[in-house]
Amino acid sequence: MNASARHTKCLKWALTVFSNFSSSTGKKFIMAVSGLALFGFILAHLAGNLQIFLGPEALNTYSAFLRSTGDLLWVARITLIVMAVLHIWTAISLTLENRAARPQGYAKRDYIEASYASRTMHFSGFIVLAYLVYHLMHFTFHSVHPELSSFADAKGRHDVYRMVVGSFQQPAIAIIYLIGNFLLGMHLSHGFYSMFQSLGLVTDGVRPGLRKLAYVVGYGIFLGYAAIPLSVWLGIVK
Repeated sequence: MNASARHTKCLKWALTVFSNFSSSTGKKFIMAVSGLALFGFILAHLAGNLQIFLGPEALNTYSAFLRSTGDLLWVARITLIVMAVLHIWTAISLTLENRAARPQGYAKRDYIEASYASRTMHFSGFIVLAYLVYHLMHFTFHSVHPELSSFADAKGRHDVYRMVVGSFQQPAIAIIYLIGNFLLGMHLSHGFYSMFQSLGLVTDGVRPGLRKLAYVVGYGIFLGYAAIPLSVWLGIVK
């Protein structure tokens, strides 16, 4: 095969891949895969954050370990940003396609099968995005509430434990996190189910059980994250 034929074959392959992923089915697949990656990060992040209940040493050691990974940490961050961009792009694109395909004059909505979480999916998604930006500016880049990020522990490490406790002792910050995490849990309660549906893994036999599992997963994650500011408020974490 000469060079021209190879280039033609590669171009056809690229066009086929683009065509597949630019279709509605392809976009749903991208949304499901990107959602799965983000879901995995949310679980891992929760597991790390819950170490606050083990005391300052455990949480600060965990934080120091993450910082010590250097370039790997930034690779993970960039990957998550790419996944988030793909997730948002496919969500907006599919929403616009659905609206364009809806018959003119369509006014009634069938709320019987659709849950509240599914009906507000896009609205809650944008609020969660704003909350995540705030969270990054707070705990990662320290560009908001910088007065809470300058502490060091006895070993000279960034005192993340003191930063978390000091932050959630302020009612306004704690309320922002509680609301943000509640909307995140609500978003996940529908997104978890939709992920399996987009991948073609939902059958009539597993549908009811999967819906219940999605609720448990979504709101269970909310309770896990909410436990941290609530524990600071109640004086359990000091």
